[in-house]
Amino acid sequence: MRYLMQREIRPLSDPEFRRFRRLIESESGIHLSEVKKALVTGRLTRRLRQLGLGDFTSYLDLVESNGEERTTMIDCMCTNETRFFREPRQFEFLDGQILPHWKELAAAGAMPKRIRAWSAACSTGEEPYSVAMLLRTHFAEGWRLGILASDLSGRAIAAAREGVWPVERAADIPPHYRRAYMLRGVRSAEGKMHVRPELQAMIEFRRINLNDAAYPVDAEFDLIFCRNVLIYFDRETKAAVIERLSRHLAPGGFLFLGHAETLTAPAHGLQQAGPAAYLRKG
Repeated sequence: MRYLMQREIRPLSDPEFRRFRRLIESESGIHLSEVKKALVTGRLTRRLRQLGLGDFTSYLDLVESNGEERTTMIDCMCTNETRFFREPRQFEFLDGQILPHWKELAAAGAMPKRIRAWSAACSTGEEPYSVAMLLRTHFAEGWRLGILASDLSGRAIAAAREGVWPVERAADIPPHYRRAYMLRGVRSAEGKMHVRPELQAMIEFRRINLNDAAYPVDAEFDLIFCRNVLIYFDRETKAAVIERLSRHLAPGGFLFLGHAETLTAPAHGLQQAGPAAYLRKG
């Protein structure tokens, strides 16, 4: 019996690692410390094998000259770790305080019946669909509800747009939302769940790089979620991303960060109003 031998790949050298660090940070803002060499090796070795390359220098030469392959490389480096209703204290703050207050304001004619939200690092979609469940539950007919969901990873965006997950993920969804908004797969889709079409219709998916100098977004949002992504940036990049996001936050709107990403001082007209939640004054 004959076996197909995998091509041996030369170990990642320190100079190659430094080139990857510079390229990844310039493309995505992701800052890799000196101890992340094994991570880069692990994430990219499979791609080298797919391309039939035997060393990392050949792959570096390819990604530096090929924009499509640079995108694939960044996809390989993205963690895409998420779950439904992650960081529940923030969803409790939304559910119990922010959204009821907005309903009162709208009833008094003090705000339009329109909510726009942006999940700015949406990964495979659990976050924007969680937000959609809350909005759909709180706001009935007569309200205009829209969510922009974006991520650096095109692969994650494709999965989010599909709206299908292993049924085990349902454990993270409160039962009343699960019953209202999730469909259990049968026959060939057994073991999976699919979000209801009315929730999918609320969400627009786009690939957006938060490290870009400007974002292709022309709306102001009432809610912006940028959670558990700033931890991958250095201090300067974090500040720049917060500044750019704040441009798209409506007065009276809220920016949600991850609990490990709280702002140390008010900035860009933001003040803390809840658990890692910041209100734009004005």
